[in-house]
Formats: sequence, structure tokens, C-alpha cells
Amino acid sequence: MAFRSGFVSILGRPNAGKSTLLNRIVGMKVAIVSDKPQTTRQMLQGVANREFPDGGAQIVFLDTPGIHKGDSRMNRRMMEEVEEALADRDLLLLVVDASAPFGPGDAYALEVVKRTKTPCFLVLNKVDLVDKPKLLPLLDRYNKMHDFAELVPISARTGNNVDHLVETIAKHLPEGPEYFPKGHVTDLPARFLAAEIIREKAILLTHQELPYSTAVIVDHYEQRGPILRLHALIFVEKEGQKGILIGAHGERLKTVATRAREEIEKIFNTRVYLEVFVKVRSGWRENGRFLEGLNWRNMVGGEDLPHASHEANENEESTQ
Repeated sequence: MAFRSGFVSILGRPNAGKSTLLNRIVGMKVAIVSDKPQTTRQMLQGVANREFPDGGAQIVFLDTPGIHKGDSRMNRRMMEEVEEALADRDLLLLVVDASAPFGPGDAYALEVVKRTKTPCFLVLNKVDLVDKPKLLPLLDRYNKMHDFAELVPISARTGNNVDHLVETIAKHLPEGPEYFPKGHVTDLPARFLAAEIIREKAILLTHQELPYSTAVIVDHYEQRGPILRLHALIFVEKEGQKGILIGAHGERLKTVATRAREEIEKIFNTRVYLEVFVKVRSGWRENGRFLEGLNWRNMVGGEDLPHASHEANENEESTQ
């Protein structure tokens, strides 16, 4: 196999495991993960380089928001990201949660894929949660509904069969150049990755309503010597949500900040001083200008991931 390269979009319903799969393949946390719908809100890039006995490959993956019918301006923008991911790609991956029963959402996701002539793999995820005899009817059902280029069962969580999936993807890509230098994993700004990690911790530590109403902006990002200083704002839509997020005596927000700081330090390989504040901004999901500010393509500052190996003593978090 000669050197191959191409662009591959990862599509599927919310909670199908798309982000877990992307992170597993590229070997780095590019996309945050939770069991709440709409965790991924924008198209995110992750680059995987692989060497095989008969050649190599560079695969540029595009993770997308979960396919759903948007009922807010933010949700409609998320679906615009999905539509963009269908255009000018070499391959599509439709990731399906094998542990969940087939429903109207799955049928809708399949209809979205059918709009394009781009070859598509059916990636049946979470097979570790399903008895094997139950997989065959599901595979047969999808096989009858669309002419998939490949049907590949995997577990993104455990890594089962993921290497086979990547090798199969590479074989379906055209011969081509390296689009990015080796070692390049993503073009996401570090400022955005830090904000997403904070949002992930907020999602994981709050009630069901908050994930849809929470946004994070890192409005100050500065590497000062061995310390990366971050000032972050978590936006919610209602005063009651602010109270839920802060928690009694500020304990929940302190936990959010602590867990976020620890992960940012690990990923960025530097000591971090993190301040986190909560603000109420009513109706932000319908505010076009605010949504533009959340788009990582519009962010400046902190574009390069820092790689400091020094030790620092400052690691406090604000809980205001």
C-alpha cells in the first residue's frame, strides 16, 4: 500500500461515542466526553498518522455534533456543522450505539448520510455492552437500509477492533500527501481546549438541565514563566442554574475548577493557575454574536500548546 491520506467525517446520533472514538484513534483528548447530549457543539479536527507493513497513512478526522433536529439557534448551528462535514470528504463514518434500540433518531441520522454520495462505513460502537447474537440482526437491518462500504463493530471505550477500523479506513483512502507534519494532532486553539475541559467538568458535576445551558469562554490566557494563567467564565441562562453550578459554599464550582485544572496540566504539560467565575446570560443560545464568540475558529491567543516541565506552587481556583 502506497502512502494514503484523506479527510474522514465522524457522524452519528448524540451519545453514540464519536468523541471517544476520535480521542482513542489520535491518542489525545481532542474532544470532551460525557453521557449528556450536545456535548460536542462544533466540528473538531484530529489527525492520525499510521505506518503499515505495506505503506503509511495520514487520516484527518472531523468529529461532529450529534445529529438531531435543532430547536434553538445554537442547535441549528450545530446541524450546519454536520452538513459541512458531509461536503468534500473522502469517507464518512456513521457511528451507531449498538446497545440502544433502533429508533426514529437512528432513521433520521441515516437519512442525513444518504444525502451524500460519499462512501460511508457503518461503525457499530459499544459492542462490549451487547451479546454477540444481538449484533447480527442490527447489522443486517442497517445493511438492508443503505449500501455501506464497510460494516465494522468496535468498542471505542475499550479499543476493541479500533486498530482494524483505522487500517480499513486507510485502505479506502486515495494515495496522497501528508497534509500536516508528523506530531500534529489538531488545529484547535489551546484556549478552546481549556474552555472545553472546564465545560466537561461542569457537565459531569451538574444536573440534567445545565449541560444545554452552559457555555465556557477563557477570556484570559497567559503563559507566565512556568505557569499558565487562565481566567474562565462559565455562562448559564438562569440565576437558579448559577446556584446549582456554584453549589453550597461554592463547593461544586471548586470541584469543577480543581478537576479541570488537573486535566489541563496533564494535557498541556505545564502548571496551571485557574480562576473560574459563573455569569448569567439569558438567552445566549439564541444570540448569534455570542455564539460566534464560542466558535474556536474565531479565537485568538494561546494557539500553541505549552510544553513547560517546570514545577510551580500556584494552583488555586476561584469559586466566585
